[in-house]
This record gives sequence, structure tokens and C-alpha cells, in this order.
Amino acid sequence: MLLSLSIGVVLAGCQKPADTTAASTATAKAEAPAYTLDESKLPPFNQFTLADLDAGKNACVDFDGHVNSKWLAANPIPGDRSSWGAFEMLAERSLGVQRQLAEQAAAKNADVGVDKIVGDFWSTGMDEAKINAQGVEPLKPELAKIDALADGPAVAEFLRTSAADGNGYLIGIGSMPDFKNSDINIAATGQGGLGLPDVPYYSKPDYQKIRDAYVAYATKLLELSGVPTAEAATQAKDVLAFETRLAKASKSSEEFSRDVGLYYNPVSPAEADKLSPNFPFTKLFESQGVAVPAMFSLSVPAYHAEVSKMLADVPAAQWKSYLKFHLLDGAAPYLSSDFVQANFEFYGKTLGGQKELRERGKRVLGTIDGQVGEALGQMYVKVAFPAESKAKMETLIKNLSDALKLRIEGLEWMSADTKKKALEKWASFQPRVGYPDKWREWTGLATARDSYIGNVLAARKFNYKWDIGKIGQPVDKTEWGMRPQTVNAQYNPLANQITFPAAILQPPFFDPKADDALNYGGIVAVIGHEMTHGYDDQGSRFDAKGTMLDSPGWWTQADLDSFKASTGKLVAQFDGYKASNGKNLNGNHTLGENIADLGGLATAHDALIKASAGQPDPKIDGLTRDQRFFYSWATVWRRNFTPEELEQRLQTDEHALASFRAIGAPSNMPAFAQAFGCKVGDPMVRTGESHVVIW
Repeated sequence: MLLSLSIGVVLAGCQKPADTTAASTATAKAEAPAYTLDESKLPPFNQFTLADLDAGKNACVDFDGHVNSKWLAANPIPGDRSSWGAFEMLAERSLGVQRQLAEQAAAKNADVGVDKIVGDFWSTGMDEAKINAQGVEPLKPELAKIDALADGPAVAEFLRTSAADGNGYLIGIGSMPDFKNSDINIAATGQGGLGLPDVPYYSKPDYQKIRDAYVAYATKLLELSGVPTAEAATQAKDVLAFETRLAKASKSSEEFSRDVGLYYNPVSPAEADKLSPNFPFTKLFESQGVAVPAMFSLSVPAYHAEVSKMLADVPAAQWKSYLKFHLLDGAAPYLSSDFVQANFEFYGKTLGGQKELRERGKRVLGTIDGQVGEALGQMYVKVAFPAESKAKMETLIKNLSDALKLRIEGLEWMSADTKKKALEKWASFQPRVGYPDKWREWTGLATARDSYIGNVLAARKFNYKWDIGKIGQPVDKTEWGMRPQTVNAQYNPLANQITFPAAILQPPFFDPKADDALNYGGIVAVIGHEMTHGYDDQGSRFDAKGTMLDSPGWWTQADLDSFKASTGKLVAQFDGYKASNGKNLNGNHTLGENIADLGGLATAHDALIKASAGQPDPKIDGLTRDQRFFYSWATVWRRNFTPEELEQRLQTDEHALASFRAIGAPSNMPAFAQAFGCKVGDPMVRTGESHVVIW
């Protein structure tokens, strides 16, 4: 989720939203009308202050507690959130900006362009009375189609026609760069179809209560659609049984996070048809208006083989239960209040531990962001991203990049041949700051002021057609995988690009007016994190041009063995951390992100030392430059979780819990021990076999 290696792969059964890629051609027919921003209505920034420090906690023993415990105790999780910290506070500020823009767009009532699109979404989404009056009526034609399904072939045809409308259920197609030729987009598909967060939720005893709640949720939605109570309960149990079978043929999130090759499995349509005779891909391509390709990527073949079998041996009644529930589930946030509440009770309360439903405006902004996010992003950067931020960031990226080059050149465990390739990759990094150079074209998306879900469905279909229209076309490397208003950052190995949206370029990550130590411990470490992804055990599979290589990639086998020996120590380090619920972290699942944290923070410190060469230590508030550097890093990772969200993160998130990111990398850096006077034996000083050095 945060600061993650992203490949932009489409998983079948999950509609690819507008927010996964962005930008193709210039959009506005004319300059958009001016928008204004009232800063007084926005929440404050969350910055490091001396008052945050807990003098009762020793930095060498409990660094996270020393920096963050007072703040966390004073800032409980709001009722409408399942976590709260630096990221969420910036996200709230971004929402405050977005809301002002959406309200202004709605008031303009424009006839064309991004103003119309955003205004129509906001206007219809905020009209709760009209949405409640419509109830489930907008879905009745689709529910009737499902009720009419008589057998497997009819179900297969329904899956194809639904996909063409942008509503993929179990299997669909999307575009992605060819891992072996990243200049060309190919068709791709993968697993999907599951409603619970991850594969283990369907089998582990720990999740029985969640499975029971899922059945209750499915029952409620089916009842709201008009299915009698007893029948709805039976159908809901069929949904869980159906998905449990799918889960057995699916890969877990941990498996995907540790093997990027799972996303790419080139096959011919004939080979795919043989694997999936009851759902032939040749026919799927034809039904979507896509020329049948010579090759496409079929991720997780066992999943597709299982779906084909299920089309033959699962009764039509069970298929109908599954399809009706997922139609309702996918639409619930945009329907009447009873659907919204049921959806919140399961996903918000049961899975996330939220105490209350987010107010409608925030939910509507989430919809806009997911469906037409870049349209809103065009407005956002005009009022919320000063030119000085972009200029300062370009300097910081250059400084970090120079420091990374020196680190690579000085590696003792890397051979000369591998170093040469590593430096080729270093030289080809493409940093992107703030917002795209070209905005996406929205011509053809017809929105209106009469139906909220109508606008959502129109956008889904539009985005799907836009995406599959790229199949067989050259990759447009100006596209972004994030919107400017997103608080996050990204590395894309298929283009060797690092991306920093405007919304993350604010305190506590970045402040163009702050002293260097705070910026280097914040955003520069993030820059280093993203660059380091290009050299971890997954990013190293891709060369400077974004082409995926067979193992050991561009490494020699000896270099890869040395790398794995070091990363094995990092796995052990994080395996040894215990969350507040008593469960240990999964060092293997989170390895890629932990490598990036360690490399990113160490390189950022090198860059700070170089940028400060010959300058006296300013000692601000009595703190040295290095102390402020590490305090800034820990401040970024202050974060509270509800117990439910904590449990879900431990199972599904490829990132370690925030409190352990605050301490994991610094404990391996001698500079930290020197900054705080730590001694051998202190928890924040790792030595001997437990000391991890990679980059």
C-alpha cells in the first residue's frame, strides 16, 4: 500500500479503476476555469516537534516510543478510520482540498471537460435523498439477467458481456507492458473473484468469525435486493463455498509479493483455451472487441483451470447466488443507505474496526478518486502544489541519486560485472514529481446529474475500454500510476520510474522551508526507498530498460547468493518483532519493503552528509543534525491501528507495521548509535550476525 513496488498488473475479477494508470493525451479543450483554495478550512500538518519526544523512553531502547508514544496517545484513531498517523493526516488534508474543488466544480455546472465530470459525480453522490429513493432499482435489469441464467454456457456468456461493460467478476482482461519487451502493451489476466482480503481467510481457524460475518453480510445484501430471508441465507452460504473452492486454486498476497514472475505467464490463446475449455479466451477477446493476440499473459493458470471446471460442475443456482451477491457488493457503496450501512458493517467494522461510517462527502471523494481521479488531479495541482516544491524535490532527487551511485560503486559483495549493470540501471532512473506532463483525455465519458451509480457504471465502462484499447500499442511512459492528490510514492520496474505525487510532498515528509535534516530523514529517505526497489530481489529481475530477465537477473549467481545471505538476516530481524496482539511479523512477506527502507535511509544519510560537507552542525533546539534526521524518519511512521486493522495488515500487507519501520532500518546503522550515544547491547544497536548490511 505505502511506498510499494508497483507493476500495474490487472488481476481478473477486479475491475481496473481509473486510478491505476493515468495520462495519454492532453485533455482540456480550453483552459479550465480558475479554482480557489481556503487554507483556513484545512487540517494542520503533522510535523516533528521537540514536545513530541518522551524523555522517559530511551532512544537506544525504544526509539519509536521515544519519538511517537506521546503523539499516539494524544491522537486516537478517529471513529471513521481504522488507522491514524502521518499518512492519514496528509490524506485528510488532501480530502479537504479535493472537497473545495469538487464543490466549486458542481457549482459551475459546466457542459464539458473535467469540470463537468467532477461536478456531476459530486452533485449526484451528495444527493442522498435521490439515491435512497432509487434503492436497488438501478440494478434490477442486471439482477434479472442473472436470474435467467440456466447453465454453465449461459454463465460464461454473462461473464463475457459483463466484462465488456467494465464489470469483471472472475475473469477479464486488461493491458500491461510485456515483461520481456516493456515498450509494448500486451493483454493480461490473472486470479480474482474473492471477497475476503486474502486466500488464508478461507481456511485458517483464526478467521472463522470473519467468514461467519461474511455470510451474514451476503445474506443481508441479498435480502435487500428482494430475496426472501431463508433463501438469502442459503444463497450466502453457497457464496462462501464457491469462493472457498476458488481460494484453493489461488495464490496468496505473500506469494505474489515474493515472486514478481507470478504476474507474467505468456501463453497463446490456443494454449489458454486448452487449459480453460469452458471459458475459451479466444472467444473472450472477440467479445471485448480486442483482436485475438498471438500471446498474452495468463497469471496463475491453476485458477483459470478451476473456473473452467466450475462452469461445468457447479449448479447454475450457486453461480447465480455468487454473481448476484458480487453485483450487489460492488454497487453497495453507491446505492441507498441500507446497502451502504451493510457494506460498512462488514468491511468497515468487522474487517477494519471502524466505529463509524465516514461522512458522505469523504466517501464521494473516494469514488471520484477511484473512477475519475486524474480529472480532479488537474484541479488539485493548480491550487495545492507550489512551483518551489518541484524545484526543491528535483535537487533532492539528484543528491540522493549521486549518493546511491557511490554506494553501488563501493559494494564489496558485488562483482564488477554486476556493478556495471547496476550502474546502467542507476543512470536510467526516471524521476517524476508532482503531476504528469500530459493529462489523460476524458472525451467520450458521458456523465449526468440524474444518477450517482449511473455515473459510476459509465466511468467503469469508459476506463475499461480505455485500458484494453492499449493492448498491442506502444507503452506511453508518460502515464502515471497515481493521482497527484495521492499520499504515496511508487517505483515501476517496467519503466525504471520513481513517482512522487504532489500530495506526499508536504510535512512531515517534505517542507521546502525546513532544515535539511528533516527533509533528508523524510522525503529523501522515501526517494531512496523507491530507488532501492530497483535493486531488491524483485526489482533486480528487471534491467535498465524494464525487461524482465530469467533468474538470477542481471546479477551473477554468486552475487545473488551473497545478497540472499544478507536478506536472510533481515527476514530474521523482522520475524523477531512482535505486534501488540502478540503475533510476530512476517519477515519474508515484508522483505522487499524492509530492504528498501534499509537502503533508502542509509543512502539518504549519505546524501545528507555530502550536502552538509564543510558546514557546521546547526544544532536546532539542542538536537544535532543526525538526531533530527532520525527523528524525522520515525515521525513519518507514527501510526495507530485498530485491532481488526492490525490483524488484517499482518496477513495481507507487504509492508511491516509502521512502528517497526521506525526502528528496523536505524537499528542497523552505526550513525544512529553515534547520534544517540547507544552502546552494544542496546536494542537499537545490532551487531555481529544480527547486523544487516546490504546497500
